[in-house]
Amino acid sequence: MSSRSNHARLVALEKEMEEAAAAFDFERAAALRDEIARWKGETGDGTVILDEDGNPVKVSVGQAPPGQIGLGSNAPVRQPPKGWVKPKKPDFMIKTVKPRGGR
Repeated sequence: MSSRSNHARLVALEKEMEEAAAAFDFERAAALRDEIARWKGETGDGTVILDEDGNPVKVSVGQAPPGQIGLGSNAPVRQPPKGWVKPKKPDFMIKTVKPRGGR
């Protein structure tokens, strides 16, 4: 299906969900909400795959969170040395600098 037909289907489902909620048919509205989430890919159900021991492994496909894409995204964040204290921010409300070219 094309993205236009997907969008039209989503718009129709959202309108139908709003009509069902307005008619107090909350079961139908919830089913439509789940269908919309499935069309958008937001279900989070994942696919169940069995490992070597037969235990289910949950696999989910989705978009990576911001900052987790690209080269070096798996590099650990540097930690400051032990005992290091962040320096105090300067207070710009006091005059600590001599004026230039005093006449």
